[in-house]
Amino acid sequence: MAGGGFSGAGSLKRAHLYEYKTTPYFIVACIVAASGGSLFGYDLGVSGGVTSMDDFLKRFFPKVYQRKQAHLKETDYCKYDDQILTLFTSSLYFAGLISTFGASYVTRNKGRKASILVGAVSFFLGAIMNAFAVNIWMLIIGRILLGVGIGFGNQAVPLYLSEISPAKIRGTVNQLFQLTTCLGILVAYLINYFTDKLHPWGWRLSLGLATVPAGVMFFGGLCLPETPNSLVEQGKLEQGKKVLEKIRGTPNIDAEFADLVDASNAARAVKHPFRNLLQRKNRPQLVIGALAIPAFQQLTGMNSILFYAPVIFQSLGFGSSAALYSSIITGVALVVGALISMAFVDKCGRRAFFIEAGIEMICYMIIVAVVLALEFGQGKVLPKAIGSILVVVICLFVVAYGRSWGPLGWLVPSEIFPLETRSAGQSMVVCVNLLFTALIAQCFLASLCHLRYGIFLLFAALVVLMTCFIYFLLPETKQVPIEEVYLLWQNHWYWKKIIGEAEDPRELKERKLEG
Repeated sequence: MAGGGFSGAGSLKRAHLYEYKTTPYFIVACIVAASGGSLFGYDLGVSGGVTSMDDFLKRFFPKVYQRKQAHLKETDYCKYDDQILTLFTSSLYFAGLISTFGASYVTRNKGRKASILVGAVSFFLGAIMNAFAVNIWMLIIGRILLGVGIGFGNQAVPLYLSEISPAKIRGTVNQLFQLTTCLGILVAYLINYFTDKLHPWGWRLSLGLATVPAGVMFFGGLCLPETPNSLVEQGKLEQGKKVLEKIRGTPNIDAEFADLVDASNAARAVKHPFRNLLQRKNRPQLVIGALAIPAFQQLTGMNSILFYAPVIFQSLGFGSSAALYSSIITGVALVVGALISMAFVDKCGRRAFFIEAGIEMICYMIIVAVVLALEFGQGKVLPKAIGSILVVVICLFVVAYGRSWGPLGWLVPSEIFPLETRSAGQSMVVCVNLLFTALIAQCFLASLCHLRYGIFLLFAALVVLMTCFIYFLLPETKQVPIEEVYLLWQNHWYWKKIIGEAEDPRELKERKLEG
């Protein structure tokens, strides 16, 4: 296989000795932690809906409202092209980008649970600020607080889920984060559909209800156990061992705990994790996990559709309520994709979903571009039959994304970093993800206005590039214990040339002790 692979159980040191049972305690911890995804999802869904509501536009963006109402030919693609309006959306992601470096320190030194709680509090305050906003600056300050919440939550939650999960079901458990993100998007679409009818304050209710997932995340987070990895990393060995026994449902955890202790000893020797991330031995994790995958996740064009699904459908002539209704359909498609991925990712593997769904996404983007080129623009009214086809194709694209780049864009980075760089690596993941999210949010409407249907051809070309990247450079990580993923790079056709024959950290430690 071109992507390289894992050489088999014989290469693992103690993984075959790991034992676990799926206990109610473990299930509850996973569900509560995964609720952090609903913050990100709710904001993704609510922001696009609110920015298409007339009451909101009249109060804060009157010029956009006037342009929306004017029946001018050039506004087919350009109705919402306004940099202040897109700053309202993207300010959150720039704030999240910056805050993730603070989140890295808290996550490494105070624990994953602490970052989850900080994120919940900040998101709650931002939601209150937005709900009571009387001017654009209150809106943007509120968005910045929301961004800090997302920066902390997105940094800690995927790590938390990956660290408490047994290797055989890590993919399914980690994707609870994506599932709650998708459910947050869907709930936001449903709320927007009803609040759009509440004049003139419906938009305030949409923004204010973001306090609900923040409250769930905070009060649930208070009851969460810290991950054994984090406790061992902080030197709390006995506490870490007790938590590991509890979440695994068995006292036979000596082999897994020994691996955690070895990884923690290596991690404590690293004083500057960000600098360590740049070392040659960590080049695969840096390139794949910290840079390529989080950037590619946004360059699929999916978040552009999620941000502005109501806006896109309004621009296509569906009308205000119909636009929100169409967005609900895409939200359901996203949840369906997430459920498919959860069911099969630990059986079929990460690479299969990336590659197969990538090919589908390329085809769908080309179809959308061709339809828009032939049937839309220059004052044309989009025929209902064509519009319906467009919605179906977009939904199929969403399902493809929802089972591939959506969940796997968080899962794969969270499972490939060694413990000593895991917190720093996840911060880089969130930072790059939010940077490209913000750039796409800030540029998409202007690009749609100027490139028109060509924007979808651009996204199709980018998906071709990223699918080839996955095929050649990402080894399969399914069912590989998180502390032994480093062995994959030594057996990969390309990465082994980059990192050389790196030593097993445990063997290096044993030789030092013998010396």
